[in-house]
Amino acid sequence: MPDMTAILAEAFPAGGYLADELDARGWTQAEFAEILGRPSQFVSEIISGKKEITRESAAQIGAALGTSPEMWLNLQDAYYLWKQKRNPSLLRQLDEVKLRARSNELAPVALLRKRRIISARDAYGEAEQLCELFGMESVFDEPSLPMAARRSNHTEEVSSIQHTWLACAYRQAEQKTVGRFNKSFFTDLASRVSQIVKRPEGFLDLPNDFSDVGVRLVYVEAFPGSKIDGASFLLNDTPVIALSGRGQRLDKVLFTLLHEAAHVVLGHIENGLVVDDADGEPSDSREEEADLLASSWIQKQKMDSLPARISHDWVTRVADKNGIHPIVVTGQLQKAGKVNWRSTLVKGAPTVVSYLQKWESDSA
Repeated sequence: MPDMTAILAEAFPAGGYLADELDARGWTQAEFAEILGRPSQFVSEIISGKKEITRESAAQIGAALGTSPEMWLNLQDAYYLWKQKRNPSLLRQLDEVKLRARSNELAPVALLRKRRIISARDAYGEAEQLCELFGMESVFDEPSLPMAARRSNHTEEVSSIQHTWLACAYRQAEQKTVGRFNKSFFTDLASRVSQIVKRPEGFLDLPNDFSDVGVRLVYVEAFPGSKIDGASFLLNDTPVIALSGRGQRLDKVLFTLLHEAAHVVLGHIENGLVVDDADGEPSDSREEEADLLASSWIQKQKMDSLPARISHDWVTRVADKNGIHPIVVTGQLQKAGKVNWRSTLVKGAPTVVSYLQKWESDSA
């Protein structure tokens, strides 16, 4: 039998090798068909390439010629693969498969398409738009956004889905023009945000308020599985705060916003990207510092003593005294473990995602 290495390199049809073997033995196709217990047409079609060698026929041919079944299957596969590599149409299809695989490795493409973040329908167009989103020349490069390296408040790398969310926030922030960052003015604004959003529609004014003191404020709807509540980072030396609205409820979104604002005021983002997930406990001293500062802003007058029974009326009085929405007081009590998470005090609590969505449309 011929050397397998040479066979695979030459990549001739398996039927051609079978014809050579029959000639070497002096067998006709009809005689070989009788040996196999098959019709003459069966052998003729294998030799001419009209019929593929199956596992069953490979076993029969091997038994008749004293070779392994795998040899004939490998000969056939090598020839077909060799032909495919010379097929421009198939090569393009394979390139598209590689592009789609890499694109889906980088980002949740179906979700980005659903949200119209990418609009292309072909693999090449999707890859090009992902390159634009991530700031890459090729989808086979690694994402190169300046804030993408590592969370400053965690030890693990940012996941691909988290990185995609952050890239969307980064691109939105790029579209915003803001004044020069003034830390003193921003700190004063942060201390008043709870009062600004006493009425939920107050969230509509926040992007402009933040812009006036040099901070870009953006909203990117949470990606399933990303677990990001908010993030803060620098873009061209200008602070950016991004919210996902994952908490939805007014007090939860408000606290995330103030927590990110605290990271900015405390200078944490100067050391890198800060990504926050409210499902976890504070991971280091910087998170604890940000929590403390945000808490001091969210409700200025502390609740020194609590009544035996915390009622709606009592919560409303405390909220009015602080100039904030009652759900903010309830939320603080829940965080402190003083009120059950299923308490009737949260019934009818306002959600603010509809207002955050208008930030996104206003920046488009």
